[in-house]
Amino acid sequence: AALTVRFLTRRFIGEYGDMEFIYSHNLTVDGREILLHIWDVPSSQQAEDGSSEEKRIQWADSFVLVYSICDRASFNILPLKIQFIKAAKEGQSQEKVPIVIVGNKRDLHHQRVVSSEEGRLLALSLDCGFYEVSAAE
Repeated sequence: AALTVRFLTRRFIGEYGDMEFIYSHNLTVDGREILLHIWDVPSSQQAEDGSSEEKRIQWADSFVLVYSICDRASFNILPLKIQFIKAAKEGQSQEKVPIVIVGNKRDLHHQRVVSSEEGRLLALSLDCGFYEVSAAE
């Protein structure tokens, strides 16, 4: 949620509830106006029944999966999430589904438990993009 709000408003808010939101945002890319719809799902709600997860996956055209560099568990669930997404989306068509892995909290390097190299290697092995960022900065 912090990363989504930072992207949309350019402000950092550190504390969020455990709510799911859909945001709409206009963006100009290469001179074209694009309307983005962002379905922001907290990790606590991602462990729901498979039908809710399947609904979200079918709704989306691309995926940004965010983990905390300070939380190994948030990183370790990524391979299963990505496999689930690819099976659901790529099984229907031959097109590659755009997925980006984002390591957040780069500013908390003193609490880091997942290295940048681990993130890059995971993204490479799963054919995903990779970035490390700080929503706070």
